[in-house]
Amino acid sequence: MNPAEQAVTTHCGQAGGARQPSHRRVPTGEPEFRRGVAEVEAAMAAHGQVRPELRIEPETPPRRLAPFAFAVAAAASATPGESDDEIGWGRFVLLFDDAGQPGWDGKHRIIGYVRAELEPEIAADPLINEVGWSWLTEALDSRTTGYRNISGTVTTVVTQGFGGKQDEPTSTSFELRASWSPGLTSDAPPGLDGHLSAWCDVVCVAAGLPPLAPGVAALRPPRRRPRP
Repeated sequence: MNPAEQAVTTHCGQAGGARQPSHRRVPTGEPEFRRGVAEVEAAMAAHGQVRPELRIEPETPPRRLAPFAFAVAAAASATPGESDDEIGWGRFVLLFDDAGQPGWDGKHRIIGYVRAELEPEIAADPLINEVGWSWLTEALDSRTTGYRNISGTVTTVVTQGFGGKQDEPTSTSFELRASWSPGLTSDAPPGLDGHLSAWCDVVCVAAGLPPLAPGVAALRPPRRRPRP
């Protein structure tokens, strides 16, 4: 994942639809991009019905990574409908360039970001990063017809207070950043709804939500302190 793709985690901001970059207007390929957006929106609606703990909304996409882009944000809550009880977050960005770009191996590129809070003992597991990456690859294997040129990072962050903040509880979090190209061949439909579904699966399992399918083990979310 190149630096421009990593920047998507800060460029995705307030809610909004897909926008074409003002600095580069390329009408060629727009119908194909719109079909892909429709597939992603269909998957968003489907997950909204089966996963009330997961709030999924479109948001303003980054402007300078491709001629066309569509972005989605998600927040997972321990209690459905409770926005102040969130335990996991994510962003999904669909990029499209009819001419392709170096490293894409196709017209589409997807950028995924996932962050979740973890119990300290789970974050201390030396295999947690490898396990976290396997959540993405296994979800893509299960949900899609294929993907190419995948790359990314998994980071476990431990925040501990000292001095005047030594009494504050230690907090731990998990972050996954990745990008990949959908589809097996250039003439096969990429099935972008499956890629959105795979990303939703990773957000949910990282947040510790119960899996919908058998055989998938979710992490336990951190214990919530009683509200004042």
